[in-house]
Amino acid sequence: MSGGRDPGLQPERTRLAWRRTTLSCTVVALLAAKQALHDGTSPAAAVALSLSAAAWLGFLWVAQRRVLGMGAARPLPLSTGGALVTAGCTVALAVFATVMLF
Repeated sequence: MSGGRDPGLQPERTRLAWRRTTLSCTVVALLAAKQALHDGTSPAAAVALSLSAAAWLGFLWVAQRRVLGMGAARPLPLSTGGALVTAGCTVALAVFATVMLF
């Protein structure tokens, strides 16, 4: 294998991976909404739902910026801040989902 970078397929695969991950986060957020609204809404569930929506929006913001950035001829790597926001939103969604279950 040559040391050159595949200019066409690698950014497309990365873009598709971001889309799949965004879709997964959307499904998680929708399931959280369903769980929170099922059998009435408690104050804890409302707070967890609001924070889940904020985490989903944060992830969506980073993912959209990353997907748009992949359109450049030589895409820049994911910034440290973007990686931290992505990781934080993912962990937050898991924590909020756990809170809603109990």
